[in-house]
Amino acid sequence: MASQSGSVKVIYAALAGNLLIAVTKFVAAFFTGSSSMLSEGVHSLVDTGNGGLLLYGLHRANRPADRTHPFGHGRELYFWSFVVALLVFALGAGVSFYEGVVHIRAPEPARNMTVNYVVLGLSIVFEGGSWLVALKEFRAGKGRMGYFEAVRKSKDPSVFTVLFEDTAALLGLLIALVAVSAAHLLDMPALDGWGSIGIALVLGATALLLARECKGLLMGEAASPEVQAALLRIAQADPEVSAANGVWTVHLGPSQILAGLSLEFEDNLAAPEIEACVMRLEAALKAEVPDLVGIFVKPQTSELWKRRRLRIAD
Repeated sequence: MASQSGSVKVIYAALAGNLLIAVTKFVAAFFTGSSSMLSEGVHSLVDTGNGGLLLYGLHRANRPADRTHPFGHGRELYFWSFVVALLVFALGAGVSFYEGVVHIRAPEPARNMTVNYVVLGLSIVFEGGSWLVALKEFRAGKGRMGYFEAVRKSKDPSVFTVLFEDTAALLGLLIALVAVSAAHLLDMPALDGWGSIGIALVLGATALLLARECKGLLMGEAASPEVQAALLRIAQADPEVSAANGVWTVHLGPSQILAGLSLEFEDNLAAPEIEACVMRLEAALKAEVPDLVGIFVKPQTSELWKRRRLRIAD
């Protein structure tokens, strides 16, 4: 969906913002004793580390093909995005839940409430700026699709991962603000701990959504219907192809597609003519879809193709 330069820009914006916000929250938590503020500090620190992992994943995914990875290393990004989802759950949600339980069992009134309010207000502003950068990049790539549809169909997890994290961060900040305010105004310090529990639930839900999407990419998702239709259209247009039966595709990375074509050639063609046709098709297909890293052509009748498709459907 998004270009790699756009992905890197979004990640750098989130990483810089989260690092500054994390330091600020930890300092505020130290001086105020707020459980929600400490949970938010952990959340921002985890998000900072996650940004570093996504940059590392992008770097690893860009390595050229080699003998052990003949189609490149594109799935490195999918792997590190899945690791990010695990960290959000294990560190972000886990620590926030633990801190909330501890504070509920032994509540302590927060101190220096002005510091809490100032830090939360500034954090909302800074986090909102990072969120707007990610949202703008995501909207530029999604076209007319809805947001959930665009996430499901996206092959680049870097942008929607940052968008999910920033959305969770904003929700967490709002929960912390409500919890801290309610604990102070109602003189019920345990509410601060319940705020941490609420933050943990938001992070847990975010982690599950990210893990679900990244798992699909790791398992191997097909290219978009538009790309598949373009491959079949080009193959069918060749004068020496009597029928383009179907196509298999799989994304090896955001911009790396492996494709297989089931084609029926004209009966009068000799082997050298079929080879020349295949080479001609490869050039035309890569010109139309530059993301193709490999194309396999299977000479096959339409009946064999249909039987195979029925077996897969069963």
